[in-house]
Amino acid sequence: MHPFPDPRPGVPDHRSPARYLWWLVGVRRGAAVLAVLYGILCALCQGLVPAAVGKGIDAGLIARNQGELLIWSGAILALGVGQAVTGTLRDRCSVRNRYGASYATTQFITRQAAALGATLPKRVSAGEAMSVGSADVTRVGVALESSARGSGAVVSALVVAGIMLYQSWQLGLLVLLGIPAITWAMARLMRLLHRRQDELRAQQSVLTDLAVDIVAGLRVLRGIGGEEVFADRYRTTSQRVRQESVRVAAVEAWITGAKLLLPGLLVTAVIWLGAHYVDTGRISAGLLVSFYGYGVFLAEQLRRATGMVDQLTRAMVAAKRVVALLDLTPELGSGTEASDPAAKADLEDPESGLTLPAGRFVGVVCATPADAAVLADRLGRYTDSAATYAGVPLSALPLAEVRRRILVADNEARLFSGPLRGELDPYGRAATDPRLLPRALDDASAADIVEPLPEGLDTVIGNAGREFSGGQQQRLRLARALMADPEVLILVEPTNAVDAHTEGRIAARLAAHRAGRSTLVLTASPILLDHTEQVLLVLDGKVVAGGTHAELLADPRYRSTVTREVAAP
Repeated sequence: MHPFPDPRPGVPDHRSPARYLWWLVGVRRGAAVLAVLYGILCALCQGLVPAAVGKGIDAGLIARNQGELLIWSGAILALGVGQAVTGTLRDRCSVRNRYGASYATTQFITRQAAALGATLPKRVSAGEAMSVGSADVTRVGVALESSARGSGAVVSALVVAGIMLYQSWQLGLLVLLGIPAITWAMARLMRLLHRRQDELRAQQSVLTDLAVDIVAGLRVLRGIGGEEVFADRYRTTSQRVRQESVRVAAVEAWITGAKLLLPGLLVTAVIWLGAHYVDTGRISAGLLVSFYGYGVFLAEQLRRATGMVDQLTRAMVAAKRVVALLDLTPELGSGTEASDPAAKADLEDPESGLTLPAGRFVGVVCATPADAAVLADRLGRYTDSAATYAGVPLSALPLAEVRRRILVADNEARLFSGPLRGELDPYGRAATDPRLLPRALDDASAADIVEPLPEGLDTVIGNAGREFSGGQQQRLRLARALMADPEVLILVEPTNAVDAHTEGRIAARLAAHRAGRSTLVLTASPILLDHTEQVLLVLDGKVVAGGTHAELLADPRYRSTVTREVAAP
């Protein structure tokens, strides 16, 4: 049996949802086989109790034979103890399978998200990713857990049906014909449920995406008065989800009713026919009691079997989405060309004509804000381009090396939950020099954010750092970027959420902090630009002018961008 949780989940087979689920079973085959075995033994112990009771009635009570009564009473006790022991072992293995499969699936999704990087948000919506990482992971685990009870139900039902055929072929045949009929009816309902659940999941993903967009842009919406428009859109979408949920609930209600009604009808038919046979002397009273017990037992096992089919149906829907995510491939490949690890070199983008000289602090002003994001993506190799570092195309370098040498810090970066110290210093550089983190906080003008925290840098922050304002988050992100200390740091509007006094302090300290390192600031802030060594003006994706901030103010195109003046025709 594999340890739980498995620290090395392996490489999953994601060619299809069924193959993925079967692979999960295969890697935990020890626990899976034991769970099924214990499930079968537990169900058989329960299913043989009616036979022992019937024998006890006929051979002990009716025949007034005390010895036989004691023997069959002992058999019932032994079956009860066996059911309790095997049931406990079954549940232990089943829970191990459930959480092992869920944990492994979570590992695969997390690993895939990290491998996809910037490709993930382009291919998968935030709502879809959240649904896969929460609901679908759980459904996969629950399906593996239900397989033990379901397998035991199927096997024990067949064994009990065989016993019934032997004891009374008419009653046994009734059961053997009734079970496939009930299974067929339930399968039809399950297929309908499968379709409805798929449609509901699609609607839920749309609603989650809309909620994420609203929360992310709430401040902007309030600024332009668009809350009501998006609230109406959310209400409309949520009503569609509600209607789809009602449709799913209707099918689930039919299934729940069928689970009770159809087996109940079968039990009623078995008991009615059995009572007729007792009245005509064809079977004994003890056998009738046994058949009643068989009927109740089979009804329960049918519910468990259909429950397993239901969970497997849900798991197939979930696995389909997991497999779709695992099938994605990164847009960017990784090169193999080696470079000098100690080299400090120019970063160039031939397409725009932009060059960041080694060790310089350069500002870039884009007349069109979208151009700044495009430049950052090309220079940071978040998209394929002709950009080079030390004359070597970024596409030819290993992607891990590009990420180590070049860091793009924009306002889409997130603060993760956990101790603030670890969040600001993910590489642990402060362990070798305790002065580094206080300096980074001071130069990012973020020291005042940490001071009032109850445990200082050891304070645990929440998801996305929501206890901080937008400006505070921006300063903490800047401190984290400074602590990373890459060879090339590309900052995209690093101070647009702070006030002018704070921005002035950051601008005055940033160049000194990055002395000897290459730094590119994509911004239209005159305060920041005034502290750079060189400024480049980009129009229509091309560098059209360069110089210091003071020199470029004479250019009306530059001046209209950084001072928000209207350029002369």
